[in-house]
Amino acid sequence: MSRPVSLLDEARVISRDDAQALAKKVLAMSTATEARVIINSTERGNTRYAVNQVSTAGDSHDLTITVRSVVGKRVGQASTNRTDDAGLRAVVENSERLAKLSPEDPELMPELEPQQYADARGYADATAKLEPASRAAMVAKVTEPARAAGLVSTGYLETRVTAQAIANSKGLFAYNRDTDVAMTTTVRTPDGSGSGWAGSSSNDASRIDPAALGARAIDKARRSTNAVAIEPGRYTVVLEPTAVGNLVQLIAGAIGARNADEGRSFFTKQGGGNKIGEKVVDERVTLISDPYDSETLGTPFTGEGLPTKSTTWIENGVVKNLNYDRYWAKQKGTQPTGAAGGFGGGVLKMSGGTDTIEQLIGGVTRGLLVTRFWYIRPVDPRTILFTGLTRDGTFLIENGKVTKAVKNLRYNESPIFMLNNLEAMGRPERVSASESGNAGPAIVMPPIRCRDFNFTSLSDAV
Repeated sequence: MSRPVSLLDEARVISRDDAQALAKKVLAMSTATEARVIINSTERGNTRYAVNQVSTAGDSHDLTITVRSVVGKRVGQASTNRTDDAGLRAVVENSERLAKLSPEDPELMPELEPQQYADARGYADATAKLEPASRAAMVAKVTEPARAAGLVSTGYLETRVTAQAIANSKGLFAYNRDTDVAMTTTVRTPDGSGSGWAGSSSNDASRIDPAALGARAIDKARRSTNAVAIEPGRYTVVLEPTAVGNLVQLIAGAIGARNADEGRSFFTKQGGGNKIGEKVVDERVTLISDPYDSETLGTPFTGEGLPTKSTTWIENGVVKNLNYDRYWAKQKGTQPTGAAGGFGGGVLKMSGGTDTIEQLIGGVTRGLLVTRFWYIRPVDPRTILFTGLTRDGTFLIENGKVTKAVKNLRYNESPIFMLNNLEAMGRPERVSASESGNAGPAIVMPPIRCRDFNFTSLSDAV
């Protein structure tokens, strides 16, 4: 990538002033009817470990400039990593050339006028300045105890510093800088028969406790040996916060207003329209996207430059809002939601209760404790039905006590069904709900106990 060093600040992502100057230069080259420039500047650091030692570590820096050109009612888009004048001119010309080759867009919305944005607070120095040596020290707090216990630890630690700017030919300019960190670990017995997992994520690396993660994974690895097979069927389950996040975040993919209004969604009302105002889950459930909540700090604007805001999707079990983009909001005579990343500001938080995991387990006569889910795939979008597997710590509960490890199971279940069968909840916490372990959206979920969770078959995978 060719770029002047002056475009980078001390965190090695583009500063507000440099982003604004760069965007102005690009827009001055445009001959399109309307134009938008999106600048993404990212620094990523990662440390991967296996067999109780660091296996790879790396840092990468990227600056991408995307130009969206509108010619009449035709739209074209092109991207580049070059910041020299020739590179910028080429990306502008390519986007305009593509626009002229494209069919007219009947749903084209005009570029936004300048907007007002709330101050975002998602940037933390502790994450931005976490160097490879510090990441290695965090990893050692997992690998050393695992080695001492005669177990094998693996895992992934990732940090991300991101600066994003959006500018358009109508004078709009938006800039935000934030950080994310995620750490996950899987600890196994030497013979591979026992496996335990733990993970956490945050904007602030100082909030990650690697020693606690390691201890949790070590404990589960020890307890998950000698797993027994049980019959598939419907069980009362205690789902740890990560498992809850794995499933509840799937609701975000179904919450689009247009899909609901056009009859293609769980949120479609029988006979037409959508389910806003209808009760769809247990009355104790509230789902909120608030990019300014201290636990779910997110993005203050969408990819169009529309301000994000706190949005309640489900309140006390009742659908309060669906996700309206600008076009569909105009068709329906309402306001756009301003959702980024599928939900407002790319974040999601669920209400909870006060029960501890032990108290949730204590209320089960016979059921299962689930650490997390894996290989999650869609089955039926109309019911938000998904399938997947338990993984890295699945245990039988009998008479309020965890009694033994069980072999993993495949489930066919919807988060909607699950939240209708809710019995009790614990305190919400931020989780690493990504299957990959990458730093991702802020997801805050409680542990829950629910009945009749549907397991369909056994899996021999650990």
